[in-house]
Amino acid sequence: MSKKIYCLDTSALIQPWNTYYSVDICPEYWQVLEDLANKGVVFCTQEVKREIEKQDDGLHAWAKERPFLFREISEQVQVNLRNILSTHKELIDDKKDRSMADAWVVAHAMAEKAVVVTKEGFAPRKIKIPDVCHAYNIPCIDDIQFVREIGLKLSARLR
Repeated sequence: MSKKIYCLDTSALIQPWNTYYSVDICPEYWQVLEDLANKGVVFCTQEVKREIEKQDDGLHAWAKERPFLFREISEQVQVNLRNILSTHKELIDDKKDRSMADAWVVAHAMAEKAVVVTKEGFAPRKIKIPDVCHAYNIPCIDDIQFVREIGLKLSARLR
């Protein structure tokens, strides 16, 4: 297993939960995330928690039972956030109340020297998490690469 630390974006939880790693077909994935969070290998920001709480669904219930997954905001995170927003204020879409956690994810990853895990990709004419990570030299991967890096092997079986 990798010695890296991973900061998960909201999209790296919502999309897998609702699709290919859905808890009803891949509960082991979520157990691994829980185990890694307990070991301090993966974490989320408080803003990711807030975004998850906007939906009263299974992911919200799952996350609520795992408060150890979410890190508090440190002074260094606040400094990083100010720097990020001074250079990439377009990262937050305050008109649509979207992407509110994005800057926090990058700020936490910077403070913790963590790898950002997101489903976001580079987008023309938009600032996304990978753009900001690239600008600040923060490693940024998707959840499939995350699975590879932690050495997770999933298996299938019929019920």
